[in-house]
Amino acid sequence: MSDYGIPPGPPRQDAPAAPLPVRVAEAMRHRQEVITADVVAIFPSHGPQRLDTDYCLRLGALAVVALAEAVEHDALDYRSRAVGDLATVVAERALSPEQLFAFVHIAERTTIDELSLDPGFGATTEPWPLVSQRIREASLRLLAAWTTRAVHTPSAGALTDALTTLHTRAVFEAAVGKECHRAERFAHPFAVFVIDVDALGEVNLAHGYGVGDRVLERLGILLRTFFRQHDWVARYEEDAFAVLLPETTAADAATLAERARSTIEERLAFRDYRTEQRVVVTVSVAVVTVAGIEGVPVDPARVLAIAEDTSRTAKARGRSIVVHRPLA
Repeated sequence: MSDYGIPPGPPRQDAPAAPLPVRVAEAMRHRQEVITADVVAIFPSHGPQRLDTDYCLRLGALAVVALAEAVEHDALDYRSRAVGDLATVVAERALSPEQLFAFVHIAERTTIDELSLDPGFGATTEPWPLVSQRIREASLRLLAAWTTRAVHTPSAGALTDALTTLHTRAVFEAAVGKECHRAERFAHPFAVFVIDVDALGEVNLAHGYGVGDRVLERLGILLRTFFRQHDWVARYEEDAFAVLLPETTAADAATLAERARSTIEERLAFRDYRTEQRVVVTVSVAVVTVAGIEGVPVDPARVLAIAEDTSRTAKARGRSIVVHRPLA
């Protein structure tokens, strides 16, 4: 009995340790700055193009993040944010595949050297061979994901997305600019939708990475037929689409967005042939509406920024949801 006459509870049990790959990935993220600094100290001497330190630090930080994701999940989707962010920085300096491959190889070796000192799974422990092998495989997965993305993702100047055959983001942004001019000159209302596929990464992990591409391809076809011929439908990001609807009021846009959301959920479901499980695919829809007032300028960059922010709000509130934000 305790001093208060209360029988003692059961012995305290410590929480189970996280799986090894999770602990290794967490250690990589924790040591990101150290690993990146070591990589940058070596890399600028490679190849004919000498890169400045700030650029290499950004490149290194993103490479470590992507490597950690690949270590944790034993997979890396080319559509993931980690690969996308890395690809964006690579494109800034038109880094050659040879340079990127050299950089990732140095990052792999530096990560192994840094984590070999970890007392929990370092070079003197039993798990170390598995840990070092997982990091080597992660670098191969990263390079494969980047290469696949380069093949599947069109250049900024392309007019048509290769997978969905919809307009590219560059074309869509140009169309929004013209519509903003019309709204200012003629007081025409319009709306912009951002339609984001919910948890596409989870679908890929559960049912195979090729499934994600098929979902995006089918969604592109569905959106093209759902909206009017003079609406602009584009692939906006990896798993997000955007629609520009000229001559559309706020009330009509809200109704149409809800119809689009429910139609997609109804028609985009598929059956996993391995398990016969029916898989429902949902989307979150951000709606930005512009009333259009003659003589009042409308900034296209602001319209798109608000649309993206509203899309993030919709994702944060849960799946299969419509969030409407009139432009003030």
